[in-house]
Amino acid sequence: MDEQTTSHTGWTFLTNHARVLAAIADNRHVRIRDLAAHCRLTERAVQRIITDLEEAGYLSHVREGRSNVYAIDPAKILRHPAEADVSVASLLALLVRDEADRVTPELPVS
Repeated sequence: MDEQTTSHTGWTFLTNHARVLAAIADNRHVRIRDLAAHCRLTERAVQRIITDLEEAGYLSHVREGRSNVYAIDPAKILRHPAEADVSVASLLALLVRDEADRVTPELPVS
């Protein structure tokens, strides 16, 4: 996960929790430092988000040597009542892509 250099202000469609979860789904062995750089958050913010996700049962981890390996519960239902029938797997299917699909298509010129 390469560090992103451009900044962003204003609102976005995804929460930081969704960004972190999607990044973990991309790489279950990812380091907090790399998550923070990828999601443009502080390492402390990523640690809090991981704690939130683990306490709610969306995420778990096991230690392998000095690293964590994360596991996501794909059957878990999203928290907001408006998404009461949407699973984590459905959300991640929209957010997580193969590296080959990461090329941004050109938009048609009007």
